Amino acid sequence: MPPDLWTLYALMLKSRLFEEAVAKLWHDGLISGEMHLGTGEEAIIAGVVANLREGDAMALDHRGTAALLMRGVDPVLVARELLGYPDGLCGGMGGHMHLFSKEYLAASSGIVGAEGPAAAGFALAAQYLRPGSVAIAFFGDGAMNQGMLMESMNLASVWNLPVFFVCKDDGWAITTKSVEVTGGGLNERAQGLGVATVEVDGRDVSAVWEAAHIAIERARSGQGPTFLHAHCVHFEGHLLGFPMVRIADHPLREMPGIAIPLTLSILRPGGAPLRDRLAGLRTVVASVLSTMRDPRRDSANDPVARVRATLESVPVRLHELEDQSQKEIDHVFASALMEVPS
Repeated sequence: MPPDLWTLYALMLKSRLFEEAVAKLWHDGLISGEMHLGTGEEAIIAGVVANLREGDAMALDHRGTAALLMRGVDPVLVARELLGYPDGLCGGMGGHMHLFSKEYLAASSGIVGAEGPAAAGFALAAQYLRPGSVAIAFFGDGAMNQGMLMESMNLASVWNLPVFFVCKDDGWAITTKSVEVTGGGLNERAQGLGVATVEVDGRDVSAVWEAAHIAIERARSGQGPTFLHAHCVHFEGHLLGFPMVRIADHPLREMPGIAIPLTLSILRPGGAPLRDRLAGLRTVVASVLSTMRDPRRDSANDPVARVRATLESVPVRLHELEDQSQKEIDHVFASALMEVPS
């Protein structure tokens, strides 16, 4: 049975609209601290979550908002949590990186790689308490260099745990290209631990859904864990306000604050040799130019736009879905921003 693109698009669109609203609140100063959005991951999350059922569990990373929303967690509670209100999902104490829902067996953590042990624990509990249920671990490619994730894969393999390890690979470890800090291949690592592997284009929700369907049914039937290597693009970089993305978006506003001090340092007598100071300026300019050519700037890598293009042949239904989704998100944030009487 092929995936229902309309259902998947609805999940992806609501997640995107929710996170765009979060971004506005963050830029307006209503949400404090760092903010890691999952924009660009929607096809991966939707393709996996659409295959889950009651009793399945999720271990999430610091970009867990989309998975919680798609799983059915109340978006108003999530929004109020991000705003730091005491009636938020976690009492206003978790922020966006530490979101939990006992009802939906979902837990997120800002500790890189912690999704592995959490998912292994969920899966072990499922074997005893909820036979046929599975656990999902969502994490980035940087987590594959953390020992506890490798140990969790090994344990899942040895104990034949029903875990689906989902790697959302955007090719970056914060500001460093992953290939510069990662030896060998990620698929080979998983295979070396006895875990079945599959690689997909994480921008293609149908491809993700089909791969996830096979892997999750495999886990349900007692055939053990699978590692999904899904490639994607984070449009906001590592976090909102990511310097290189900000400079590429607004070069005239952002570059003077960097270029002027560097230029003044070149003209100042003393200090490092002139060639070293010129090299610093060249590095900054090269980084900005590279970011402007980066896949993060290419709309063709947008999973939401890609699936929308396949649905444009039914424009009335498409516009009705989009209008309804926008109204729902507007209502969510209108409710989330209301002051609750003390």
